[in-house]
Amino acid sequence: MTSTERREQLLLISRELFAERGFEGTSVEEIAARAGVSKPVVYEHFGGKEGAYAVVVDREVRTLHDAIRAALTTQDAGPRELLERGALALLDYIDQCPDGFRILNRDSSLQGPGGSFASILSDIAAQVEDILAAEFSRLALDPQFAGLYAQALVGLVAMTGQQWLENREPDRLVVARHLINLAWNGMAHLKPEPQLITEVLDGRRPAHTEDSTA
Repeated sequence: MTSTERREQLLLISRELFAERGFEGTSVEEIAARAGVSKPVVYEHFGGKEGAYAVVVDREVRTLHDAIRAALTTQDAGPRELLERGALALLDYIDQCPDGFRILNRDSSLQGPGGSFASILSDIAAQVEDILAAEFSRLALDPQFAGLYAQALVGLVAMTGQQWLENREPDRLVVARHLINLAWNGMAHLKPEPQLITEVLDGRRPAHTEDSTA
């Protein structure tokens, strides 16, 4: 192998091991053994498993970010279509890159706050917030809460994706349909001043007439 080919081989093997066992459960010895090389070869390319892990995480972060960014910046798409495309982009990544998703979801925070899965989702939510803020203003809803709704929507898709990863049922498109059904149709009936039933029952807020159970 050329040096470039060997590096790519080691990265693919490292990615598999990090997905299977996590960062702490993976050793340079295992990476080298699976690649059929000596430990010094791994150290020569990456300086240790930390270096290999950093490259693997960086690639996965860029792959996921690029997919989401492309989905949420589709030209001439309305807010619902953008949300659909964003949900499908995340589900597509989980489907096509399960090892990468497991790595990001499990312990990518070892590379610092910028590499954590929570940070990635926060970045995605910031893009969704811009979409929702414009839609809220159009509907005469308070756009200051767009960020809260964006975090909730992104968390909904991410948590569902984590569960879906294990068995891949139902089909990805079916999952996306139901996620958007809950998210969009729920948003279609938002109240300007929502309140909880318990608030009314406990006397914490005066009940409004038609919105008292909203």
